[in-house]
Amino acid sequence: MSLKQKSKIFLKKYCQIIFAMTLITNVPFSFAETVKTINGIDIDSLVLDIYIQSRTQQSATETTPEQRLIFLDELTDIYILSTQENAKKLSNNPQIKAQIELQNRGLIAQAVASDFFVNAPVSEEQILTEYNQVITTTPTLEFMASHILLETQSEAITIIEKLNSSENFAELAKTNSIGPSATAGGSLGTWFAPNQMVKPFSDAVAALDNGKYTTDPIQTEFGWHVILREDSRDSIPPTLDSVRNEIRQKIMQDAFQAYLEGLANQIE
Repeated sequence: MSLKQKSKIFLKKYCQIIFAMTLITNVPFSFAETVKTINGIDIDSLVLDIYIQSRTQQSATETTPEQRLIFLDELTDIYILSTQENAKKLSNNPQIKAQIELQNRGLIAQAVASDFFVNAPVSEEQILTEYNQVITTTPTLEFMASHILLETQSEAITIIEKLNSSENFAELAKTNSIGPSATAGGSLGTWFAPNQMVKPFSDAVAALDNGKYTTDPIQTEFGWHVILREDSRDSIPPTLDSVRNEIRQKIMQDAFQAYLEGLANQIE
């Protein structure tokens, strides 16, 4: 994987993280007032609210008065340590300054991202377009399958030979499979779409007829498989209402990623 590809993956994950953080941090705060003074430095209620939010990943309004006092005690310790005589000297340490710079930049970047998401319009037309894309890319079939997972190709070939001799698939799975489904006779126990499995496994299942097993071992990152396609059925696409929120989030994330890439391209 190239550095550019890795950067795009990181950017996508970063956008998702920023979006999730803005859902938490974009909440209104009441007017700030001093709740405690430590060595001449006031701790105001807004600082306490933000501290509680960062600790709990929830709005400060959701905490009880007792919990709020506990968090205030924690914040008090921070203020005590940061107001000591040697704190100013330590704050000029290059490593500490770099960490403070990074934290400040991160907070400002988060604020800019939050502002983007709050003001990013998502139209019904965009949602419908994205939903239609979901529908068109949804696999038409779902499958029920069993498999026997083995460590080596030769072991898988031996299992296939036994199946060709009419030995029972479930019994062979129970006695030979190293997968977690062995105790269930190899059955995965649930319907699945092809895109829910690793590609070699899905491709093999899709190529089989119902009631048939693979005549060649299938290799995945987990080992070697002998797969039995038990049954298939038409898949039912999700309703618009059931995926509306996910679609809205994806549109916003895609828009933010495009916005960020556009800003990156402007760097001289």
